[in-house]
Amino acid sequence: MQKKRTDYISWDQYFMGIALFSGERSKDPNTQVGACIVDKNKKVVGLGYNGLPRGLEDDDFPWDREGEFLKTKYAYICHAELNAILNSTRSSLENCSVYVSLFPCNECAKAIIQSGISEVVYLSDKYAQTDIIKASKKMLTTAGVKLRQYRPTKQKIEVDFSIAE
Repeated sequence: MQKKRTDYISWDQYFMGIALFSGERSKDPNTQVGACIVDKNKKVVGLGYNGLPRGLEDDDFPWDREGEFLKTKYAYICHAELNAILNSTRSSLENCSVYVSLFPCNECAKAIIQSGISEVVYLSDKYAQTDIIKASKKMLTTAGVKLRQYRPTKQKIEVDFSIAE
């Protein structure tokens, strides 16, 4: 009797992989963030990446990180977490988890709390010392949202499209 594979990916690897893959849709030349919302039954119920709102042309807006506010991306971009919430297939996200490649900002933290998401699983926390992230963590922890940093056991998961041949 043949035994099952033992090198399959874990649920955390799977959902964080989907978040990272979603981030590849971002047109932002500096930061590609993806988010994947999962319910308690391990079903994906929302995906998002950082980008302009629906109907806006990417070439009509700035992608700069610094300068006058209206000439930077920050005035126009929707973050991955907010897009995943807005793109959700459910009216309620109570007790769902969001997997996100970068720790959520304070504005996304508000949306996460308001939507009822109960856990944030994040890969990078590179802006931990900024006031935006400190405010985010304060709100999320005060609201009882579980925060968990994903520590990869594999550095790479490869997608091979050649299986279609």
